[in-house]
Amino acid sequence: MDIRESIRKHTSEILEDITGIRRHLHKNPELSFREFNTSGYIRSLLDAWGFEYKFPVVDTGIVALLHGKNEDGPVIALRSDMDGLPIKEQTGLPFSSANEGVMHACGHDIHMSCLLGTMRVLQEHREFFNGKVLFIFQPGEEKLPGGAKLMLEEGIFNENQPDLILAQHVLPEMEVGKVGFRPGEYMASSDEIYITVKGKGGHGALTENIHDPVLMASNILISLQQEINRGSPKGTPTVLSFGKVIADGAVNVIPDEVRIEGTFRTMHETWRKQAHTLIEQVASGIASGMGGKVDVEIRHGYPVLINDRSVTRSARSYAASLIGEENIVDMDIRMTAEDFAWFSAHYPSMMYRIGVKAPGAAKMIPLHTSRFIADEGAISTGINMMSWLAFSFLTAKE
Repeated sequence: MDIRESIRKHTSEILEDITGIRRHLHKNPELSFREFNTSGYIRSLLDAWGFEYKFPVVDTGIVALLHGKNEDGPVIALRSDMDGLPIKEQTGLPFSSANEGVMHACGHDIHMSCLLGTMRVLQEHREFFNGKVLFIFQPGEEKLPGGAKLMLEEGIFNENQPDLILAQHVLPEMEVGKVGFRPGEYMASSDEIYITVKGKGGHGALTENIHDPVLMASNILISLQQEINRGSPKGTPTVLSFGKVIADGAVNVIPDEVRIEGTFRTMHETWRKQAHTLIEQVASGIASGMGGKVDVEIRHGYPVLINDRSVTRSARSYAASLIGEENIVDMDIRMTAEDFAWFSAHYPSMMYRIGVKAPGAAKMIPLHTSRFIADEGAISTGINMMSWLAFSFLTAKE
């Protein structure tokens, strides 16, 4: 039997059902760590399909299990996230979000439906591989500390330690039918920076009586950019951005404090720690020198996502044998972040990308925006690819 053709055939047979599942999921998004209805819907499908699973994990998470013909063999884990974003959908789709102010704007509905489709395909082919497959439906990817970290802390792999973990993620810049890979460092660490600058406010015309926290904050913002850029190791991608500055005064009223919020991202864990110290030192030094002080809170987020080089190299080769070398994209690093990095920090892991841009489309609509639309042609690619990669790794040493 040609397993590749069999996987394609079974994918085509279930595609209409899985597309319907995707539309249900898209219409009913839920925020991070509140995916109760989403989880219940997925469990109803798993019950109907005869899968055994563990629930709850981190309240809404699910870990399902599929045995091959013989349990003695590799253990492969496949992961999908489940949460939506606090965005009001403006796509005009007939299955737009029915939950006001919540949207699947990052493709997690595609991820879930592709993983569900993969479960059915691998279930149909279980007699052709040994070992076990774990299917992870993970809550809270979009919110610190990240559901992946919490699932690991709850011991989801205590009974079955995976030899490797795979995940796929939509990419709106890439056309449907294309799949992207990158070995090594792929996505940045992500930390949240909260700085409260405290001074002495007062009348805007009587500056001799105040220690202006607005000026302190302005100097801190500029100096941090300079010092972080200067301190960054050569060739190490680094981003420090502040998107929220609140000085709640008036045209002639200087407030007592200013609040600054931003994000720090890099691809180097040692520099990441050094930068945290530098941020605190620079902010504190400037404030004290201008008669004020600061409170600095750095919420440690996701680590650098590192794709295991051996796993990625093999996966790229398997993928090319399924869809052709012309449909494989070698990707660059991204300064966005993913909590799948917690899995990659503990196990050989890889996240790859599937294109969701409509073929021939003149422009793409980015993730995390109210008008993001994923072309449903990606569902077939996602199921075929994840099924084939899992099968290939399960049978690689036979």
